Amino acid sequence: MKIASWNVNSIKARLPRVTEWLQEFSPDVVMLQELKCIDENFPFMEIEDLGYNLSVHGQKSYNGVAILSKHPIEDVMIGLPGDENDEQARYIEATIKTVRIGGLYLPNGNPLPGPKFDYKLAWMDRLIVRAKELLAQEEMFILGGDYNCCPKDEDCYDPIRLAGDALMQPETRDRYFTLLNLGLTDALRQFYPSGHNYTYWDYQGGAWQKDNGLRIDHLLLSPQAADRLVKCGIDRVPRGKERASDHTPIWCELDID
Repeated sequence: MKIASWNVNSIKARLPRVTEWLQEFSPDVVMLQELKCIDENFPFMEIEDLGYNLSVHGQKSYNGVAILSKHPIEDVMIGLPGDENDEQARYIEATIKTVRIGGLYLPNGNPLPGPKFDYKLAWMDRLIVRAKELLAQEEMFILGGDYNCCPKDEDCYDPIRLAGDALMQPETRDRYFTLLNLGLTDALRQFYPSGHNYTYWDYQGGAWQKDNGLRIDHLLLSPQAADRLVKCGIDRVPRGKERASDHTPIWCELDID
């Protein structure tokens, strides 16, 4: 099973790139982030025509997450538990075959200090609680998406320049590593233990051309999923195309019948 995650930065603006990539790369499951549309405006027909089932949690102009799957999508949960007043569309969870898929779009947190950074940390705390609940079930699961976190300095092209960014703060990183210390596996680092493996390049300043990127999109696997992990990579091709998202897909492959 090939499972991917991609922050598309507006499904409407990026639809030609998304459908093109789905046809060429042919993932079994995709977690999308930053749809920037309400559910009713999601391009269901165009993606269903490619053989995908869909579950969407949208929001007007901001955020929005979705799961696409060639297999039936079951037991869908909308929203990250822990704050009934949170109206931002940032989390969706479902079961596909024997794998629980959690697609997430973690808050950016800038500027800091301030309420946006506080919201980011509180959201990460809720994610940690959810991860503990999923681990207690002792089943395969993946928490994948845009974490808006550079776990280490090597995950940023210029850690000194971005030292004040919310993506680089000790509080952000501590929570990310709390997830790993629960027993989750950073899939990419199993195959690329170190080095610059970016998933995001800003539109400004020729960042793509200079490879001034960030590694902020991650696939975190439960022990049961990590045992079946056979491949993981970053598909840089979509980022180099016309009208591209500023993110590019990250994917992994699990040995599942």
